[in-house]
Amino acid sequence: MFLYQLLSFFFVVSKKEEKPKYDLSLYKRGDLLEVPRTLFTHFGIYLGDDRVAHLIPDILPAITKNKSAIAKMVTNNRLILGAITKEASVRVDSVADFAYGSEILINHVDKVCAQPPLDGDEVARRAEKLLGSVTYSLLWYNCEHYVMYCRYGMAISYQTYQFCTTIRKIVFSRLSALLTALCGVCTALYVGCVTPLTFVLVLLVSFTIWMAA
Repeated sequence: MFLYQLLSFFFVVSKKEEKPKYDLSLYKRGDLLEVPRTLFTHFGIYLGDDRVAHLIPDILPAITKNKSAIAKMVTNNRLILGAITKEASVRVDSVADFAYGSEILINHVDKVCAQPPLDGDEVARRAEKLLGSVTYSLLWYNCEHYVMYCRYGMAISYQTYQFCTTIRKIVFSRLSALLTALCGVCTALYVGCVTPLTFVLVLLVSFTIWMAA
């Protein structure tokens, strides 16, 4: 799932589509804007005057200082290369460019986050202070970590947590432990390498997975 996220990340920006108009009167400075996608959600902070700060993978700032080129909408190639090389930037785009035709949820995370939001001006100031190049990580520092820090003071990602929880249930399970032991024994028998060391290694790996389940 996350590989698909990486390849279709955040925007389909290489295509030129007519973007709908958004009612800017709905947004206040410091609002957390959320754009639902098929498999993930993109986040940004509204700064006012049709400006949204958001973290997005982008290779271009790392290879050129041409501000006019960097300011253009991020293309798919820039996104994918940025994610692979862990290059990203916190940039400001219009609401329409940020949402790219999708529905926008306003402060939806307030309903699930136990931490109360900071004052709107403080949220926006934090977002503006972090503008520029950053080191990107799909799991450990993405657009959600950025907005959560700005609005709530803690850099967390519910999407990352849910993904890691799912992986843990799949990998660290009793069934996985038993399958690992069976595959290890079968592999050792097939290659004719049944030794005490091989047996201990298979047992150790299987036991570790079993205890972590």
